[in-house]
Amino acid sequence: MYEAMDAGIAQDRIVLDPGIGFGKTLEHNLLLLRGLPAFAALGQPLLVGVSRKGFIGKILDLDPPGRLEGSLAAAVAAILAGANIVRVHDVSETCRAARIADAIRFGPSEPQA
Repeated sequence: MYEAMDAGIAQDRIVLDPGIGFGKTLEHNLLLLRGLPAFAALGQPLLVGVSRKGFIGKILDLDPPGRLEGSLAAAVAAILAGANIVRVHDVSETCRAARIADAIRFGPSEPQA
């Protein structure tokens, strides 16, 4: 983040992404997810992309089409750990799960029409 700012990128244009997947081992990905609060503490928006990732397939022994529940669980865990943005494949399902995670984290909001 600081290198980007030193290169002239405004802080309000920086989003942090720990890079789940991308050649990491199962344990690397789980360590990154456990460490999300440290990224969130930096104060920048935090993006996490866990949808249908290989680490979910390894844990559940499933191909990408069968990874919905694992993707939802990982997205909720990321949100509860401070992620503000989640990259997903299953938008409506993840949106509903995110609303629950947000209610747990911040309290209930008014139902949407």
